[in-house]
Amino acid sequence: MVSAAEQMAANTSWAALGKATDLRNRIFFTLGLLIVYRLGTFIPVPGIDGAALRDFVEQASTGVAGIVSMFTGGALGRMGIFALGIMPYISASIMVQLLTAMVPTLEQLKKEGEQGRKKINQYTRYATVALATMQAYGLAVSLEGGDLVTDPGWYFRAACVITLVGGTMFLMWLGEQITARGVGNGISLIIFVGIVAELPAALAQFFASGRSGAISPAVIVGVIIAVAALIAFVVFMERALRKITIQYPRRQVGMKMTEAQSSHLPVKVNPAGVIPAIFASSLLLLPVTISTFSGSDSAGPVMSTILAYFGPGQPLYLLFFGAMIVFFAYFYTFNVSFKPDDVADNLKNQNGFVPGIRPGKKTAEYLEYVVNRVLVVGSLYLAGVALMPEILRTQLAIPFYFGGTSVLIVVSVTMDTIQQVQSHLLAHQYEGLIQKSQLRGKGKARKKRGGPARR
Repeated sequence: MVSAAEQMAANTSWAALGKATDLRNRIFFTLGLLIVYRLGTFIPVPGIDGAALRDFVEQASTGVAGIVSMFTGGALGRMGIFALGIMPYISASIMVQLLTAMVPTLEQLKKEGEQGRKKINQYTRYATVALATMQAYGLAVSLEGGDLVTDPGWYFRAACVITLVGGTMFLMWLGEQITARGVGNGISLIIFVGIVAELPAALAQFFASGRSGAISPAVIVGVIIAVAALIAFVVFMERALRKITIQYPRRQVGMKMTEAQSSHLPVKVNPAGVIPAIFASSLLLLPVTISTFSGSDSAGPVMSTILAYFGPGQPLYLLFFGAMIVFFAYFYTFNVSFKPDDVADNLKNQNGFVPGIRPGKKTAEYLEYVVNRVLVVGSLYLAGVALMPEILRTQLAIPFYFGGTSVLIVVSVTMDTIQQVQSHLLAHQYEGLIQKSQLRGKGKARKKRGGPARR
């Protein structure tokens, strides 16, 4: 059963968008900043040998370079100023959130309200600069090792690090502006646009392989059906809930006695969202990406072993990828997105209780038990969606990277953005109803005032 607000939002006509001036301005503002991001992916880092880079990307387009290039909106394949993308900020955010759950000082900051949140955001920015600097320097050294630089040396390394770190910080600022003044989550939309922008070229390459006979028509049809089924499955699982019944007893508020009420505490099957898959992907792809750009000749014995056993599609890579997704799904859920102790305390403060369960510690234990069981399905769903396209890509030799993490991001961001747009339309509709009711109230008041005057 959906709520009245959800049903009203679903029935809201999209023609009302023309009347919602604030929402229209937010959408145009968001589109404008996303266009700026796409233009930045085509501005190259100074000192890159364009011809050598193009040859390298063509050779490695079906390997890890193609994977990461698609994840960064093609900026890495062109070595644009946004080549690092927004991943350093995401990794820093996840690490700070995890530390907030484990370090008492940071946890106390989180409870201080707006001021504490600002300090945590500042720590996240510092961590982003540190991570981006390390990644940019590693990428600069790797480019020199792969003979992709016109004039190697410390000057190129400094210019590359400054450019790439500046690009990441600018993307972080763009994301914050979209979140505050646009529609949707800015960071998620930047990743979403980067993935979607690379899909046409990947699909064209995929169908070109079919026309040339490299892929059979049966495989093409099967992949299309699998993609449609996977998207439908992701939508279903992202909307799946486990509802826990909550009772509120009769109580007196002022001079009025309120009746006993029954509500539900919704627990998503996947409370952690796509964060476990993103974090696992960034950790696994980073060393392999650096070794790929540095060239096979300069790779040491340790890196050669990593490439042999932990490369994309290898059994150990798939095993660790799935294990890390399951681990981060549990760890992130219980430490960040859903804390049973905090939820139980909030219910106790609001005089709510689970039928048959004592408030306080017993309620927290029951919530932890329920979420643990739900997460068995949620974590396996995340791991399955992330690994299945990887296995199919390896077995069927599909010439472009179709990643489950990309599907999760695209579907989740689309659903969240549409929900926010509907919320804005619903708020605009409520404002219109309130204004009409106020105008009618004023008209009735004028008639009542004018009645005695005519007598």
